[in-house]
Order: sequence, then structure tokens, then C-alpha cells
Amino acid sequence: MRTITSSFDYQVYNSASELAEADQELLEKAKQAVATSHAPYSRYHVGAAVRLANGIIVTGSNQENMSFPAGLCAERVAVFAAVSNYPGVPLASLAITATADTFEVAEPVPPCGMCRQAIVEFEMKHGNKIRVILGGHSGKVYIIDGMETLLPLTFHEAGLAK
Repeated sequence: MRTITSSFDYQVYNSASELAEADQELLEKAKQAVATSHAPYSRYHVGAAVRLANGIIVTGSNQENMSFPAGLCAERVAVFAAVSNYPGVPLASLAITATADTFEVAEPVPPCGMCRQAIVEFEMKHGNKIRVILGGHSGKVYIIDGMETLLPLTFHEAGLAK
């Protein structure tokens, strides 16, 4: 037996104002997408914005349903809209942020496990890392170089019977 340790590096910025202009723009688009959230049950509103390799930005927001499994996270809404409308164009970067009705989201918002698996598939498909920008309502911003970094031991196509 042996033990393997998995870790990753990421950048931490004190505020969005420290980001490069393109990253600030993408995070701002994610913040604007929060306004289209449908979250009457959790009252936790998430916005996401995807920049494609061709420069186009596509946004999404969380869409809840009283039958909880029927809803979708903001990240998957944005990514699925992007790949549906721009097939074959790689995803370059993704920004995620959130607000809540009853508290301030002070920490950067990471994607859930289901979103991580869905998004990492597009990294594998196109053979490129997706730059991930995580923000809260205000405060620190994290930047991670590659979605697969957030999901070690990713389920791959090789795991499916052919």
C-alpha cells in the first residue's frame, strides 16, 4: 500500500479590482447573470459566465424547481448554452459568483461536484484547460488554472464499456 497526496495551486486576489481586465469583465457578467436566477426555495442566487475561445461570453443562472432534482446550477446552464449554440468552440474561462437573500456571500463560490464533472468533460473534449474565476458578492477572488484541478480522479470515457 502507498498513500498519494493530491493538492493544487491557485491564486487569491483580495478583490476583483486586482484582476486582469478580461477576468474582471467575465466576473461582472456572472454578477449580472445573478439577476436572472430563479431561486425561490434556497434564496441563494448564482450567476456564471463562460468565455469561449472565440471571445464570445455566454451567461447562465441557477434555475430551481420545487421538484429539486429538476433544477440546474448556473454553471451548467451557462456551459450547456455555450456548447449548444457554439458547437466545437472550446471553453476558455468560467466565472462564478453568488448572492443570498439572508446573508452576504463573502467567500468565493466553487462549483458543485456535478458541475465539476460536467465541465471537465469539455476540457477533455477540447484538450484545453478552462480558467476558473470564483468570486462571492465581494471580497476575495480565486483563480484556478483548469477545472480538472478541482476534480481529481475525474470519471473518464475509458470508464464506460465500449
